[in-house]
Amino acid sequence: MTEDGADRVAAWLRANPSFLAERPDLYRLLTPPRRIHGEGLADHMAAMLDAERAANRDLAASARAEESFVHRAQRAVVALIAAPDAAEAVSQEWPALLGLDHCALADEGMPAPHRRSLPPGTVQALLPTGRDTLLRDDPSDAALLHGEAAPLIARDALARLPLPGTPRMLVLGARQPAALPRGSAAPPLRFLAAALAAALSRQP
Repeated sequence: MTEDGADRVAAWLRANPSFLAERPDLYRLLTPPRRIHGEGLADHMAAMLDAERAANRDLAASARAEESFVHRAQRAVVALIAAPDAAEAVSQEWPALLGLDHCALADEGMPAPHRRSLPPGTVQALLPTGRDTLLRDDPSDAALLHGEAAPLIARDALARLPLPGTPRMLVLGARQPAALPRGSAAPPLRFLAAALAAALSRQP
């Protein structure tokens, strides 16, 4: 930045002294002073350190949530192995095991117990060719996918089942977004969908 540009920025900050205080995330982008001289710079350094600590806490919390989701998915699959009815296990057992508010097998076939019946073309519209998982906040079609649980759902996750024939997908919903963490959620979603597909293929 030129000296003239730096002077303009400095003048603008002097005229708007609360700008950084109202946007603490910006402190992480600034280079701290090499030494602390006076109360003003000490406060500036403290604000930068607080912003960095907050960011690190957020990263740690996100990592814990993702690790927990992986472990919950493993428990859900173990329960599925022994279940006589895979769709019933998903709707009745998986919510508690996955820490979610709604879990269901959804398909475009004839209505059946423990399944969400979808209009033709729904799975392709939500998970077009080349996309096998989807994570969404405040889904607009919650009533279709989550039924009576729809008012609770703040975030949902969809995963296409790798099966021939009638399009099918796994539908998961949570009132707490952290229960379905962003980032590395896709692999456990694929794992759950693959396990469910395998269980369904073994049933008559």
